[in-house]
Amino acid sequence: MKTIAVIDDDIYIGNMLEEVLINEGYRVLRAYSGTEAVLLLSTQTPDLVLLDLMLPGMDGEQVLSHIQGIPVIILSAKAEVDDKVRLLLVGAADYVTKPFQVKELLARITVQLRLHPKASSENSSISFGQIVLSPDTHNVTVQGRSVRLTRTEFAILKKLMQNPRQVITKTQLLDEISEDTPDCMESSLKVHISNLRRKLREADGKDHIESVWGIGFKMREEPIFPIS
Repeated sequence: MKTIAVIDDDIYIGNMLEEVLINEGYRVLRAYSGTEAVLLLSTQTPDLVLLDLMLPGMDGEQVLSHIQGIPVIILSAKAEVDDKVRLLLVGAADYVTKPFQVKELLARITVQLRLHPKASSENSSISFGQIVLSPDTHNVTVQGRSVRLTRTEFAILKKLMQNPRQVITKTQLLDEISEDTPDCMESSLKVHISNLRRKLREADGKDHIESVWGIGFKMREEPIFPIS
């Protein structure tokens, strides 16, 4: 499954793009500011980035300068030819003017993914803090120490690490990992997460997964030592 990062502070456009892309079979990462985008891309390697220019804090052009080896399609209301030429020359793969036709954008995405087949992050390691997860080898390390996980535990951790700053609901977790672990049900999800937490904690003594009451789970940005 290809991963696309949507970097746009317009909630309506971002939500629309996320829904469309998920329906097309893509995995979606979100960032709402330039600073958040740079932080996201420091821990995740999507196959393609959809980048708005008018972002709060660090603008889109500054974000573009931080992206290497990943095709970037600029989404902007700026329609001037000079803007398009400048950004294409400094690294953008394509430029789409807002408002845009969804069918055209999807076609441009398909073209870029076809032109950059090696950009796929399917087999790239995913890092968050001291945790490193390798999808190709199903290996997980915490501070360099190997942690043995079941297939279900691995699928849960992978989903959480791919969206480390987002709260993942129980329904989202079950839907996303069902392809890898069809045996995981809502009744057993809590047990799998409890076992996963324990195994990670045994590696460095810290809690890495946070429960958000009534919603779901997320990675803990600053792991804590549990109170004994």
